[in-house]
Amino acid sequence: MRVLMVAPTSFFLDYGCHVRILEEARVLQKHGHRVTLVTYYLGRDLPDLEIIRTRPTPWRADYEVGSSLHKIAFDIFLGWTGLTTVLRRRFDIVHGHLHEGALIGYFLSRLLRVPLVADFQGSLTGEMVDHHFLDPEGRWYRWARLLERRISLLPDVIVTSTQQTAYRLEKDLGPGARVYPLPDCVNLDFFRPDVLPADAVAARRAALGIPAGRLLVVYLGLLADYQGTPHLLRAARILKQCHANVHFLIMGFPGVAHYRRMAQELGVADRVTFTGKVRYEEAPAHLALGEIAIAPKLSATEGAGKILNYMAMSLPTVTFDTPVSREYLGMLGVYAKRTGDPVSLADAILSLAQSPEWRRELGEKLRRRAARHFSWERAGRHLLNIYRIALHG
Repeated sequence: MRVLMVAPTSFFLDYGCHVRILEEARVLQKHGHRVTLVTYYLGRDLPDLEIIRTRPTPWRADYEVGSSLHKIAFDIFLGWTGLTTVLRRRFDIVHGHLHEGALIGYFLSRLLRVPLVADFQGSLTGEMVDHHFLDPEGRWYRWARLLERRISLLPDVIVTSTQQTAYRLEKDLGPGARVYPLPDCVNLDFFRPDVLPADAVAARRAALGIPAGRLLVVYLGLLADYQGTPHLLRAARILKQCHANVHFLIMGFPGVAHYRRMAQELGVADRVTFTGKVRYEEAPAHLALGEIAIAPKLSATEGAGKILNYMAMSLPTVTFDTPVSREYLGMLGVYAKRTGDPVSLADAILSLAQSPEWRRELGEKLRRRAARHFSWERAGRHLLNIYRIALHG
């Protein structure tokens, strides 16, 4: 089977939705299918995946992560690149990632006369609200919601990264909508707790300037207000005031300078280490340095794939009590109040910090849960079944 993936993002950038796109492509290739991906001009090429990029925009050399007006121009360029690709080559199915990819993919699939599978990782308008690009009380919100619903009606089949998104779409689109949850998964051979020996862990922590003897809380993902980065730093201040022997290793981008200044203003610069961007290939070794993981995201619509990486690394995980977090962690999560209260977040961290045996037990159970419910091999078979439904009606 020849699959054309449309990714309206700067693939590959070592975070969230990019990892889902990559692992889906790899599991399809593992089953003998050919995958071609069209994406924006920026990003990192990968040796085992055919990537076709747009031409660069002449008026801007770089752009930030998230919602912005300039993405309209990038999507026009992406549509043109997709068009020139399908005019030269044949494909059996079009797989459009995110809502913009589904919209572009719709026209490409109709030109090819093949099915369109849309891959939604949350709500389009929900993401724009999270990024403060759209005011939920403003006049444009209604039109954005209407556009999102119209796009959701275009695909032959929809897959979603969480059960919550699937429930919302089924309720919104009504009977007859073909919506299939395909939760984010994790590569258990890649993310494993024994990736580093104990002496290497100690050496790496020392190289990063992490004081010996401190319990290390790790975060790996985007740095942004909607990701909960300010809540994390405020929780660090509370723990310092409680004289808890806890240190934070915050790994990710963008905005490192901004959040480093925030840590200084909060008086926790000595309790927080920022690494900047960590390549996906290096993620397991960095996560192996920690005893606790944290995912302070509060979004009600987006997935949180980082939690699955934590689970595979046998890391007990602290997160706010959201439906998406519950979907991944079940009864094994250590939950703070969903209100975004940093005191509750600090209390959850402290409860784990004081219970080494509980940490070990939770970590082992979380890895078993990841293996049972969230392996990419299992998800790949499910994705192929969804393709067959799209192809054969």
